[in-house]
Amino acid sequence: MKAILALEDGTVFEGTSFGAAGEQTGEVVFNTSMTGYQEILTDPSYKGQIVAMTYPLIGNYGICPDDFESQKPHLSGFVVREASRLISNWRANMALAEFLKKYKIIGIEGIDTRALTLHIRSAGALKGIISTRDLDPKSLVSKAQASPGLVGVDLVREVTCKKTYQWNSKGKFKVVLLDCGAKYNIMRDLAARACHVLVVPAGTSARKIMAMKPDGVMLSNGPGDPAAVGYVIETVRQLIGRVPIFGICLGHQILGLALGGKTFKLKFGHRGANQPVMDLRTRKVEITSQNHGFCVDLNSLSGQEIELTHLNLNDRTSEGLRHKQHPAFSVQYHPEASAGPHDSKYLFDEFIRSIKHAKKK
Repeated sequence: MKAILALEDGTVFEGTSFGAAGEQTGEVVFNTSMTGYQEILTDPSYKGQIVAMTYPLIGNYGICPDDFESQKPHLSGFVVREASRLISNWRANMALAEFLKKYKIIGIEGIDTRALTLHIRSAGALKGIISTRDLDPKSLVSKAQASPGLVGVDLVREVTCKKTYQWNSKGKFKVVLLDCGAKYNIMRDLAARACHVLVVPAGTSARKIMAMKPDGVMLSNGPGDPAAVGYVIETVRQLIGRVPIFGICLGHQILGLALGGKTFKLKFGHRGANQPVMDLRTRKVEITSQNHGFCVDLNSLSGQEIELTHLNLNDRTSEGLRHKQHPAFSVQYHPEASAGPHDSKYLFDEFIRSIKHAKKK
């Protein structure tokens, strides 16, 4: 079945459908990871996005249900150069194409993903549409132009949990995870460090969170524009100084906004498992996994109470911050990354140390 990917600037790519049939709009972005496509598909942070993989062959190890990062895929569409028909993995229970059809995700293969990536790097992330129904390029470009995009849109409400639940039943430390689109591996890493994890909806108030008597609060990753979730920002603002806080990705941006900073949209974002980041405290360089299109403005957090802790070595943007007086810190990238890299796992240990220190007071 023929499929078309059309961008808002009039660029059109023709390919073949290998997932569900239909039509869907989203912001078109690229990811440079060679593996981990299943984790990308099930990462809630990709809500509202059409993801193109730069690695040419995707799907060769199939789909394994144990590797999901949430209950289902959330992205708007999936773009690859070639979708593998052969599966070589004893853990897999279905092929990539079958998975996309099951969850009604449109996939397109056979397009020049290198040309698409170079175009996005030059023009910036663009609104687009992927379709197997309407094959008229002019019509599709018009639909892409009319789509809402991500700026100013609250996508957190669409991916957060509906009610509070326990990830695990026991643990030395009680951690409340504010779910803005959390990946399962955040919960797994906390549980592995003797944490009893309570997951709460993004709209939960600071009063309700503190009533749970947490030893720490985790701010999760999530999709969309951080400035659009003012209710979460206000909650975090009220929590600062009352309980240790650790933020990841969107959680980093929300902490930055809660501390009085500002965020801006990157030209084409950081998405992949090979982003170099320097820990400015140790000068050590970490290879990190990232997925974000917005960033905390360094100049907006120039106060003496805020310290920049991590820096992206590709474009010198903010990758981490901490409050000098209160136990609150965050990073823009994913220390819980699966399928890796695992250079940044130490940050979970830092969070546990901040909890232990706070409990001694």
